[in-house]
Amino acid sequence: MVTAFCFQPSIAPGKCWPFQGSWGHMVTWLPEQLWPTALTVWHISEVVSPSREVSSAPKESAVSGVDEATAETLPGTFTYDMGTEIAQTFHVQVPQEL
Repeated sequence: MVTAFCFQPSIAPGKCWPFQGSWGHMVTWLPEQLWPTALTVWHISEVVSPSREVSSAPKESAVSGVDEATAETLPGTFTYDMGTEIAQTFHVQVPQEL
């Protein structure tokens, strides 16, 4: 099964999904149990940024999951590198029982 989420339909400069302060979190309830295989993070480049800087780009990210029947799991932590591609895909750790 392939599932994709886009939390902001536009990736144009100024059409971001901001967090107040230096960190934030989000919670998504899924209609069925699934284990993600990857997380892709996009951020605009300095070239198209109105201010010509990208210090607001996400740096450290983590994905965790909660199943009502089991404890919380942490499939992975990721570091977004502002010096490379604007879209970076991070593969998550697959648990042994899958």
